[in-house]
Amino acid sequence: MQHDELIERARTWLAEDPDAETREELAKLIDAEDVAELAARFSGTLQFGTAGLRGELGAGPMRMNRSVVIRAAAGLAAYLKAQGQDGGLVVIGYDARHKSADFARDTAAVMTGAGLRAAVLPRPLPTPVLAFAIRHLGAVAGVEVTASHNPPRDNGYKVYLGDGSQIVPPADAEIAAEIDAVAALADVPRPESGWETLGEEVLGAYLARTDAVLSAGSPRSARVVYTPMHGVGKDTLLAAFARAGFPAPVVVAEQAEPDPDFPTVAFPNPEEPGAMDLAFATAEREQPDLIIANDPDADRCAVAVRDGGAWRMLHGDQLGSLLAAHLVKRGVTGTFAESIVSSSLLGRIAAAAGLGYEETLTGFKWIARVDGLRYGYEEALGYCVDPEGVRDKDGITAALLVAELASELKEAGRTLLDLLDDLAVEHGLHATDQLSVRVEDLSVIADAMRKLRSAPPVSLAGLAVTSTEDLSQGSAALPPTDGLRYTLDGARVIVRPSGTEPKLKCYLEVVVPVEGDLPAARARATELLAAIKRDLAEAAGI
Repeated sequence: MQHDELIERARTWLAEDPDAETREELAKLIDAEDVAELAARFSGTLQFGTAGLRGELGAGPMRMNRSVVIRAAAGLAAYLKAQGQDGGLVVIGYDARHKSADFARDTAAVMTGAGLRAAVLPRPLPTPVLAFAIRHLGAVAGVEVTASHNPPRDNGYKVYLGDGSQIVPPADAEIAAEIDAVAALADVPRPESGWETLGEEVLGAYLARTDAVLSAGSPRSARVVYTPMHGVGKDTLLAAFARAGFPAPVVVAEQAEPDPDFPTVAFPNPEEPGAMDLAFATAEREQPDLIIANDPDADRCAVAVRDGGAWRMLHGDQLGSLLAAHLVKRGVTGTFAESIVSSSLLGRIAAAAGLGYEETLTGFKWIARVDGLRYGYEEALGYCVDPEGVRDKDGITAALLVAELASELKEAGRTLLDLLDDLAVEHGLHATDQLSVRVEDLSVIADAMRKLRSAPPVSLAGLAVTSTEDLSQGSAALPPTDGLRYTLDGARVIVRPSGTEPKLKCYLEVVVPVEGDLPAARARATELLAAIKRDLAEAAGI
């Protein structure tokens, strides 16, 4: 884009911007003729897809701001009306990030101006409460303003349809086309009032539904240290635990209250190095049975346990398998489902119990749509333990279920680690790991995928690659997605670009028979995973 054209486009955007803060930011860039920064913000538009919108806050069409959100809301409203939903209810939730409340209010105004009805949750609340409210209130769609566990400078816009699950193709492309058709913000009616702000009843209904997660009369003795990671989970989780009769969790004081700057963590994600250090320190003082963490919008659940003299995080796959085993023991019926990047152990647990099992593409937008779903999870700490209540991952109900499991094991003098050992002996040791590369330049990811497609590895860690699948081709079982799957003799590797972050993610799994010697199986698995990671990095050029 030429200099004059860039400046003119920025001035046109500035004239429409309804936000004094981003207007001032953009005016300074125009006055300084900061061509590089303006080009970064005006080189395209933030793309609306199956994850909705997510990006860095700031002025311009490549950033998250009120102008972008108003356009997105107008496009969603036009889509809903084209689907015959005129006059239908759209329920809107939001977290405690910078601008989230503004984006929620703008969405409510746009929906109202378009002839739909809008209802906004009473305050910043967990994403699962919004997912629950859609079906509870009979809404035709829902919007959650959140960037989940992204860095502080980001925000996002997640869209659900009336079945309570996130959008999937072709709805995403159809909504994106309606967004692109929005000509000028002046053409989008945004009344100052006319929508409803919901009361506490909707949260009360969600909390009442959490009763369905637990078995009547089950032990409720587990002592928990809990961190909401500066997010919105604390009050809802504490209320759920009190309702269920568990001891009150000890909250990590430094991370207890919502703070959009996330001052104690580099990334507000329990999986990131250092994010759990304060929880570990609190646990050293309190000596609980387990540590539970939510991410900032409380749709993910992380668990740490004492292992010898130290606390350590469970992998998402380990917790996924533990919850599955607990549900099987309770005699549940239905289908267990997981994304393709999650451990194959779930399939073995389901088969042994005579339950249905399905693999889906990554994301709960796919898992939640499995027919007859009873339990779904994916390795990125997402667990759907009550699909009748919330058709999405839910870090609150998952926390309740793992606390129940820990209580049952505690009464038997056992731990979560003991149950993991039982599963390894019964089904083989399923060990997983990740090779994850965060990039500044997205071309690094494209180059790595291109290299792997043009020269796929024939062996990794000395294990022969027995099949190579390009997931972009799709299959009878899976829609197309940008990814590669390698099946090895005793292992599996999946490589894909992240859908929400500038990362290349490689998911590794090895399955080692135990044969009576669990420590030896663990040592072999650790060795294989390290070697696969090394060989895969070389093959991808990363």
